[in-house]
Amino acid sequence: MNYVIRAAKPGDLQSIYEMAKLTGGGFTNLPPDKKALRAKLERADAGFQSEKEYPADELYLMVLEDLDSGEVRGTCQIFGQVGQRWPFYSYRIGTDSKHSEQLGRTFHAQVLMLSNDLNGASEVGGLFLHPAARAGGLGLLLARSRYLFIARHRARFGGRILAELRGVIDEAGGSPFWDGVAGKFFGMNFQEADQFNAVHGNQFIADLMPKHPVYIAMLSDHARGVIGVPHPTGRAAMRMLENEGFAFENYVDIFDGGPTMTARTDQVASVRDAKHVEVTGVGDGGEEALIATGRLGDFRCCFGRVSADGTIDADAARILGIGAGDQISWIGR
Repeated sequence: MNYVIRAAKPGDLQSIYEMAKLTGGGFTNLPPDKKALRAKLERADAGFQSEKEYPADELYLMVLEDLDSGEVRGTCQIFGQVGQRWPFYSYRIGTDSKHSEQLGRTFHAQVLMLSNDLNGASEVGGLFLHPAARAGGLGLLLARSRYLFIARHRARFGGRILAELRGVIDEAGGSPFWDGVAGKFFGMNFQEADQFNAVHGNQFIADLMPKHPVYIAMLSDHARGVIGVPHPTGRAAMRMLENEGFAFENYVDIFDGGPTMTARTDQVASVRDAKHVEVTGVGDGGEEALIATGRLGDFRCCFGRVSADGTIDADAARILGIGAGDQISWIGR
């Protein structure tokens, strides 16, 4: 398998744009807008060049390249710290309890509360794999390469990490959650709001969204039924996040109601269990693994084999451009 994860470059714009057009909406981190994607690539380039060794508002955008064809077949992103440019908004599902002495009854009502609880966390997101490449575990390579990047640059990321999963989108590209909740306050449909947020950020949420709790019982059955439910195409991603140690802790996206998964960064399996060793040689055999090398813009990651003595297989050495004496981080596949 001749694929590598590498830092995105300005020349990847057209390839990323073509993939963005395939997402089907609700994918804020990958808008089908060239101007927004160009700005994202410029921001990522600044992030890779930054010398900050602490969590900051940096974006690290990476792509999956087919080395045989030179085509970009996937993309993924990491945000050093959310909530710096503008507040990071979520809905938190809480409970409002009321008791009546006269009736002798206590009522517990679920409510959605607009929250900035996750400000300061790091975020993994923007994972998209081209339909033509959805085989051979390439989605796993994209997803877990982000954690090896974090493990190799741990000081740049916070103590908590989140991942937003796209919520349920109907066949017309609308969101039952948006229609039932936020759409009533913004005078725009879900697709318009989603596109505006992707291009301009979510300050308009702070300007227009009422701050009082929303009682879930007052919503339509359709809106209630999708709260915390991932889009059907995101169920595998949710399982991968759970395998890494992420959990749903009652935070949902304010646009489509999709679940926000959270974890302690040092307890994410592929961060916690990553091994950092020096390559002793190139050979055959060893454990199937994800192998990463390089710092920041020179980061590269691929599938390969690693032996206990630090030997890596020849294909991985070629793809990563390394040999004896180079440093790698790896995690069992």
